[in-house]
This record gives sequence, structure tokens and C-alpha cells, in this order.
Amino acid sequence: MSNLAETAPNTLKVIDCSLRLCVIPLSVATIWLTVTNQQDNSIYGKIDYSNLTGLKYMVYISGISAGYALVAVVASWVRCVVNKAWLFFVSDQVIAYLMVTSGAAVLEILYLAYKGDRGVTWSEACASYGKFCSRLNLALALHALALSCFLLLALISAYRVFSMFHPPLPSKDLEEDRAS
Repeated sequence: MSNLAETAPNTLKVIDCSLRLCVIPLSVATIWLTVTNQQDNSIYGKIDYSNLTGLKYMVYISGISAGYALVAVVASWVRCVVNKAWLFFVSDQVIAYLMVTSGAAVLEILYLAYKGDRGVTWSEACASYGKFCSRLNLALALHALALSCFLLLALISAYRVFSMFHPPLPSKDLEEDRAS
């Protein structure tokens, strides 16, 4: 039984590091696809990622998440006196939420590019910029995969933090109420 208890934290550490290492190429690929994405249309002109603030936001957040993942992998293998569980817990949560917001911003851009908004006479842009939209779809899918890794990392770091504590003991008043 003690052997199982010793291998569980090591297995979690390997899963944790693997997920963090997966985030790095996913985020770098998201950045590359987004930054190099451009298309020229003879009627409407050229479009690239710098024309849309939501895309720039996703590039920044992808860069931050890749950098954080790299630092976290290195830090997880470096032993120090300070317990890193709380630091990873808070940081993983923050990065996951930032990735959700940037993904939502790009998803809204894609929705409007495909569907348009007839209320403000904004037509579908993907009919004219098909290559740009296709690459943006792929970048969003890679971003979603990186987000999935961070959601799992947030669960793992939460487990690590809260497993350090014992469950609360029931008070005598609660036991008396249940007995009656």
C-alpha cells in the first residue's frame, strides 16, 4: 500500500509536466498561425491579425501561457523550501481564465466573420477571406487544446493544494442534530 501512495504523486508530477510541455508547442503554433495569417482581396483589401484586437489578445495570452508553462516545468523539478502548490494553483487558474477569455474573443470574431450581423449591415467576411478564416479556425482549435491542458492542470493543482488538508471534523452540534 505504501508503494501505491508513493507512486501516485510521481504519476501526477509526470502528467503535470507532460501537460505543461504539451501547452508550449500548442501555444507557439497558435501564435505562428495567427501572426502569419493574412489574405489579400482585390475588392476589400488586405486583412491580417493586427487588424483585429481579439486576435492580438489571443497572441499575447498564448505567449504568456507558453512562457508560464516553460517556467512551471522547470520550477516543478527544482526543489526549494517554499511549497509551490499554492503558487501553481493560483497561476494555473489565472492562465486558464485568460485563455478562456481570449478564446471567446476569437470565437466571437469567427462567428461574425462567418455569419455577419445583418442588424448593423455587416456581411459575412469569410466568403471573401476563406483562407484567413480557415487558418483562424485551426489557430482557435489549437488554442482550445492548450486551454484543455490548462483546465486539467487547474484540476491537478487544486487536488494538490486541497489534498494537503484533512477534511473538517463534524462538530458535536451537527452530530446531535443528525441523531435526532
